[in-house]
Amino acid sequence: MGTLAAIDWLVIGGYFLLIFGIAWWVIKQKTDTPSDFFLAGRHLGWFVVGTSIFASNIGSEHLVGLSGSGATDGVAYAHYELHAWCLLVLAWVMIPFYIRSKVFTMPEFLERRFSPLARTLLSCVSLIGYILTKIAVGIFAGGVVISVLMPELSFMGLNSFWIGSMIVIIITGIYTALGGLRAVAYTEAIQAIVLISGSVFVLIYGLKAVGGWGQLVEIVGTDMFNLWKPLVPEGMDITWAPVNTGDQMAWYFNDQYPWLGMLFAAPIVGLWYWTTDQYIVQRALGAPNEQEARRGSIFAAFLKLFPVFIFIIPGIIAFALAKSGMIAEMQQHMIGADGEVIRENAQAAFPMMVAHILPVGIRGLVMAGLLAALMSSLAGVFHASSTLFTMDLYNKLKPKSSDQELVWVGRLAVGAMIIIGLLWIPVIQGSRGLYDYLQGIQSYLAPPIFVVFFMGIFNSRLNREGCLSALIVGIFLGLFRLIVDTPAFLFDDFAYTEGSFLWIVNNIFFQYYSMGMFVICIVVMVAVSYMTKEPDHDKISGLTYNTLTAEDRRESRTSWNWKDVGWSVLLMSIIIAIYMTFTG
Repeated sequence: MGTLAAIDWLVIGGYFLLIFGIAWWVIKQKTDTPSDFFLAGRHLGWFVVGTSIFASNIGSEHLVGLSGSGATDGVAYAHYELHAWCLLVLAWVMIPFYIRSKVFTMPEFLERRFSPLARTLLSCVSLIGYILTKIAVGIFAGGVVISVLMPELSFMGLNSFWIGSMIVIIITGIYTALGGLRAVAYTEAIQAIVLISGSVFVLIYGLKAVGGWGQLVEIVGTDMFNLWKPLVPEGMDITWAPVNTGDQMAWYFNDQYPWLGMLFAAPIVGLWYWTTDQYIVQRALGAPNEQEARRGSIFAAFLKLFPVFIFIIPGIIAFALAKSGMIAEMQQHMIGADGEVIRENAQAAFPMMVAHILPVGIRGLVMAGLLAALMSSLAGVFHASSTLFTMDLYNKLKPKSSDQELVWVGRLAVGAMIIIGLLWIPVIQGSRGLYDYLQGIQSYLAPPIFVVFFMGIFNSRLNREGCLSALIVGIFLGLFRLIVDTPAFLFDDFAYTEGSFLWIVNNIFFQYYSMGMFVICIVVMVAVSYMTKEPDHDKISGLTYNTLTAEDRRESRTSWNWKDVGWSVLLMSIIIAIYMTFTG
C-alpha cells in the first residue's frame, strides 16, 4: 500500500510469530489418531469452538466485500449477517444428534441415518464444491490482500498476486497438515480476536473522522440504514419478477435481490451452511460433549453479529468521507462525475479507510486482521476437505487402515489441497467475475442437502430411497442450472433465444430457482419414502426425534440450563432490535 510504517510491519511480523508459536505448540501435542488429527481429540472448549466457527466463516473476501456493499447499498447485506440465528438451530436442534452419534463428518451422519451411498454422494459433492468455491475464493482474497500490502512486490517474473497467494497457501497448508484440527482451531481463535480488534479500530477512527454518528446519517441519508429499501428499489417490477427481463446476467451480480428470495431462499442457504456443512460443523464435533458444543455455537452466533458494525458500517463511513469530500483521494476514487458512487471502485472502501484514517501501528494491526481472516478460512477448507476425503472416501475403500495410516492420508490430502490451490492461481488471477460466479454455486448446492438432513431428523418414516432420490434430483437440478448459466457467463455476446426454455431457466432469479429446488426435493423425498419400505427404527435409534430413548432425552436435557436459554433469548432480542433500528 505504500503507507505502512516500520512499526506496522513489526505488528504484522508479531502476528505471524504468534500464529507460528501457537501452531508449533499444538503440533508438538499428540496427533497420531484420527480423533486427535481430525477432531482435536474432542477436547475443544466452547470459546475455541465459537471463535473457530466465526473465523472460518469470515474471510478477507467478507471483510472487503461487506465494506464495499456498505459503501454502495448501506446495510442491505446485513440480512446475511443477521442469519446468526441459524447457529441457534445448530446449537439446540442439530448438535444433540451429531454429538450423540460420535461421527467425524456430516456425510457419516447421513450414512447412519440413511445409507452408505448417501454418504459417498454427499462427500463427493462437498469436496468438489470446496475445491471450486471455497479454495478458489480464499486464494483470490489472499492475492488481493498481499497486492494491497505490497503492490510492487515481484520475484522471478511473478507479481504480488502470485507471490501473496503462494505464501498464504503454503504457510496455512503446512500448519494444517502437521497440527490437524487442534492447530486450525487454536490459531483461528487468535485470528478471530485479531480480526475483530483491528476492525473495531476502523469503526472508531472512521466515526471520529466523519464527525460522529449524527453527521454520518446526515451525509449519507437514512435510506443507507434501511434494511429493506435497497432490496426493493425503484423499478420494483423487475425486482419482484421471477424472470429477469433486463440484461442477460445482470441479476447475478447486482444487489437488487427480491425480498421474497431474501425471506425464504436465503435462510435455506444459511441453515445448510451453518448446520450441515462440514466446513463449519467440524468445530462443534471437536467439543467433548453436547454442552460445550452448544455453548460454542451460541457464542459464535454472537460473534456473527459483529460484521454488521465492524465491516458494513465502516463501508458506509467510507462513502460518507468520499461523498462529502473530507478525504479528497477517496472522493476521486469512489465518486463519479455524476456524484454517485462508482460500484466497481467501492470494493476499495476498507483498504482506503485503513490508508487514510488509521494511525501508524493500528494500521499494521488491521492488516494483520486481513491476513488472519484469509488464513483462517483457508485452513478451515483445507482441513474439512482432508477429513471428508480420508474418513468418507479412503477409509471406506480401505476399512482396515490403521490410525497412523489415516492420519498420514489426511496430511497428504492437505498437501493435495495445497497443490490444487496453487494450480488455481492462474485461473482466478484478476478474475473478479469468476469469484462472484463461484460464490453463487452454494445456492444450488444447499436445497437438497438441507432437505435430507432436516427432514431426516424430524420424520423417521423417511428412508434411504427417499434420501437418495432427493439428493440425485436436487444435484441434477443444480448442475443443470450451472450448465445453462455458464455460456452466458463466459461469453459476453452469448444469449439464448428470448422466450425459449433455456432462456427462462437462465433468467429466473437464482433465489427463486433455489426455492423451487427446495420444494421439489421435499416432494420427491416424501413421495418416494412413503411409496417404499419403512426404515428399521432400531437401526436409526437416536438419529431422529421419534426414535430418541428416554436416556437420550435425559442426557440432552442435563446438558443445558437457564443460562444457555437466556443467552439464546438475548441473541434473538439483539437481532430483532437491529431489524427494528435499521428500518429507515
